Amino acid sequence: MIQLPKSILGLIAVVFLVFLISPRFYQSVPAGHVAVATLFGEVQSKHFSEGLHIPVNPLYQWHFYDVRQKTHSETSNVPSQDQLQTKIDVSVQYRLVANDTPRILKETGTAVDVNTVHIVPKLRSQIREQGKTIKRAEDFFLEETQTTLQVALLEGLKDYLATKGVAVEAVLIRDISLPPFITKAIEAKKEREQEVEKQKAELERFTTEQEQKVAAAEAEKNAASAEAEKRRLLADARSYEITKINEAIGKNPNYVKLQALEALQAISKDPAAKVYFINGDSPAPLPLMHLGDAK
Repeated sequence: MIQLPKSILGLIAVVFLVFLISPRFYQSVPAGHVAVATLFGEVQSKHFSEGLHIPVNPLYQWHFYDVRQKTHSETSNVPSQDQLQTKIDVSVQYRLVANDTPRILKETGTAVDVNTVHIVPKLRSQIREQGKTIKRAEDFFLEETQTTLQVALLEGLKDYLATKGVAVEAVLIRDISLPPFITKAIEAKKEREQEVEKQKAELERFTTEQEQKVAAAEAEKNAASAEAEKRRLLADARSYEITKINEAIGKNPNYVKLQALEALQAISKDPAAKVYFINGDSPAPLPLMHLGDAK
């Protein structure tokens, strides 16, 4: 183990005691912050990042800046070309540039001063200027208008605030409130559009039902036509059959006799039937036999 001379140990003890007794010989910077020192009012050119810094000039005066992201919200009444006032809520996300904090302290002041002197006035001015490019107040509700407005505000603020030690990261439109009478007119328009869409849907439903009915009637008509055609074909077949039978009868007299005998046989089986034998040469037929008489 190395043994240090007593003189060195004494010096270390004195230095440690000085640091304990006089914290002005060191400086601790919180996380997310930077510190800028001034000496007799003169701003030091280099900032101090987060952490412990030793040794430092005990005569320094310290100024701290939060360099984490912040959000500033602004509500402005914006006139459009139709001279109507539209209320717009806008949020700006930004952060202070650490390397520029000495310049911020020298030219502007504290972080609060940066917001009051640079961010708020420029944002309001940009919103009014962009509002002049909008023809009608209701155009603020258009997605294209809102996108154009956000991009224009972001670019305008970036260019201006970059020279002030502020980095703008985003511009967000949170809400848009049109004049009450325009809001009512838009709501009425939407109601009319919804009613039109409802009527269109009803018309489409009715048209579909009618088309279905027409299709069903056409199917029934086709079925009836098919049935009629079937009956016609059967009638034609029956007519053809009768024609052929007649032709056969005309060519074969014995067929007529056979048919007569079959008819006579059927009549004879009926108890109430009477059979007459007719003399073809007699002017009136004579009943010769009553086949239905049981006696």
